[in-house]
Amino acid sequence: MIQTHRSTIVCISRKLQDKPTDFIMFKLSSHVYRLVTTIGYRRHLLRQGGWIVALIMILSLFETAISQNQSSDPESTQVLQLHYQDGHVVVDNGIFQLTLSNPEGFVTGIRYNGIENVLAYTGNEHDRGYWDLVWNFPGKKIKKSKGTLDRIEATKMEVITQSDEEIELSFSRTWNASSTTALPVNIDKRYFNVLFVMLRNSSGFYSYAIFERLKGWPAVELDNIRLVFKLNQDKFHYMAISDERQRYMPIPEDRIPPRGKPLAYPEAVQLLDPMEPEFKGEVDDKYEYSMESKDIKVHGWISTNNSVGFWQITPSNEFRSAGPLKQFLGSHVGPTNLAVFHSTHYVGAELIMSFEEGEAWKKVFGPVFIYLNSFPKGVDPLLLWTQAKNQTKIEEEKWPYNFTASSDFPSSDQRGSVTGRLLVRDRYIRSEDIPANGSYVGLAAPGDVGSWQREYKGYQFWSKADEKGYFSINNVRTGHYNLYAFVPGFIGDYHNQTVFNISPGTNISLGDLVYEPPRDGVTLWEIGVPDRTAAEFYIPDPNPTFTNKLYLNRSDKYRQYGLWERYAELYPHEDMVYNVDVDDYSKNWFYMQVTRKQADGGYNGTTWQIKFQLDEKMKNFTGNFKLRIALATSNVAELQVRVNDVSKDPPLFTTGEIGKDNTIARHGIHGLYWLYSVNVPASSLRNGNNTIYLTQPLARSPFQGLMYDYIRLECPDTVSHLT
Repeated sequence: MIQTHRSTIVCISRKLQDKPTDFIMFKLSSHVYRLVTTIGYRRHLLRQGGWIVALIMILSLFETAISQNQSSDPESTQVLQLHYQDGHVVVDNGIFQLTLSNPEGFVTGIRYNGIENVLAYTGNEHDRGYWDLVWNFPGKKIKKSKGTLDRIEATKMEVITQSDEEIELSFSRTWNASSTTALPVNIDKRYFNVLFVMLRNSSGFYSYAIFERLKGWPAVELDNIRLVFKLNQDKFHYMAISDERQRYMPIPEDRIPPRGKPLAYPEAVQLLDPMEPEFKGEVDDKYEYSMESKDIKVHGWISTNNSVGFWQITPSNEFRSAGPLKQFLGSHVGPTNLAVFHSTHYVGAELIMSFEEGEAWKKVFGPVFIYLNSFPKGVDPLLLWTQAKNQTKIEEEKWPYNFTASSDFPSSDQRGSVTGRLLVRDRYIRSEDIPANGSYVGLAAPGDVGSWQREYKGYQFWSKADEKGYFSINNVRTGHYNLYAFVPGFIGDYHNQTVFNISPGTNISLGDLVYEPPRDGVTLWEIGVPDRTAAEFYIPDPNPTFTNKLYLNRSDKYRQYGLWERYAELYPHEDMVYNVDVDDYSKNWFYMQVTRKQADGGYNGTTWQIKFQLDEKMKNFTGNFKLRIALATSNVAELQVRVNDVSKDPPLFTTGEIGKDNTIARHGIHGLYWLYSVNVPASSLRNGNNTIYLTQPLARSPFQGLMYDYIRLECPDTVSHLT
């Protein structure tokens, strides 16, 4: 095996002899390959404790060296070639070959590193790599229908750019105004332009889409927009979506009865007789692998037998809907690799992309980079993930790309920036302003407080503030924006109502900005941590019959199937009671308030109790105490608040029915964020024991309910703040 590795290095190094810099870097990387990726060398290093620091340094050099060897080389003799075949167009750069149907624009083949086609080879060739969307005419959706699935089929192919260095292809279609059934308002029917860009010496290609509606077009609704790749299931079995979330995966046939047993909904299947015994008994559900937009940078699959990786790299999330916390699907059983640009998942109907009759609109989705990499035999193929992460850093540094031909995708010099510093002012915590360390600060369409999490037609640009609260939002497209922010550790949202007009070259410095989170008095008690999730509360272990081994004994075990059923098991007769003086929210506050299943198959709502005491001095207070309730999600639920009288009707406060996040069924820990401030009259409280009742009365399914982010009771004290 080592001999094969050496012969491979000799063969490749001969091609680099006339390029001194590349040759030196390659020789370094080849030695590092041998040092850190062969089993014998790793065992040797483990016996040499003093090598640990050196190994970390070498790994860093290894990533850099390999990435440089993968980068574009202007001195290479290999040129890009474009070939036309029967019903297809083929782009070849000598590293890999890309085949697309002509004029439809479906990706039908990717040949790389000895694999004739890394994509699925069974079924229709138009079912391998494609853009698609789901749409409806307003008011036309059939009950429980997800709408019309449109696998965007272009009618015109055009070569936009062709040179030795770059080829850009366009596959477009234009809406026919005489059609009454075609996607009228849907961008792709009216004018849809998918572009594939391939560069010389690049082991991958870029794809982006331009959606456009012209003024006067009919009303329409869009539910979902995505780019899909279905890989060769005989080759790709190992999936990686983060450092902690990667594993060997079952195959689609394992999900089909009798091998698989559908559970409470079609996406969740228990594997009864999988092809690989290691998966027996596990639950597979694509939603177990969803991720927040801010974390979806690279994900994909590895063929361990061929030492080949297939990755989707997203250098920016500016084109995705609903901000950095919106959750999207990525890779899952198939093997499937998705780039989801817009969906209603974890939000619901509020995120249906709705266009009124006559409304004009244009948006560019992408580019994303489809990256392939490989290692010689004998090298641990799982290290392809590390190399893909390093390539992601390179793509982020190149953003915004300067090689796209469309004027609808502006380069860096056609964009602007906004900088500043965010401080938090809460005089009940500190007499000085507090730097908003770790806050997310972003630009989105002008709107209301928190409107960014429901915004989908425009672009959003977000930055994470440093420990002193400084932020820099770069490469902002021209347009009109408000500034938004949310700060871990504090409730609510910052919103600057100033409309910032970004034009090419604009650099706006805002100086110090101050966020004053909602606060009327000192904290009497609090439950949880204001971080927009329910992750800090008690999350039970799953039923051992229904597990995903990836999430056993982990902090993100909320991704396990069926945890909503554990509530009734833990509280079989009475609902949860929480005493703020003695209980620990990480052990005694169940992380979601769900319905209770009855023996007859129906469901009941639930009422939780918060018990606390007020001492003698509280009797002199008049006016209102303030109850702050931040919700991390709600799904077809209602929150009713009562104080010291569980039967009082009407309740002191009710949200009414809110939310369609479906976070409970989809193994999430948050959906949309909701914040409520409830006035609690001092006259309703008493000296000694008090109880706040939180009732969720709606009960038609096991997936109705709430997740709390944070609860706080404030005293009506206007004096005891810090000065």
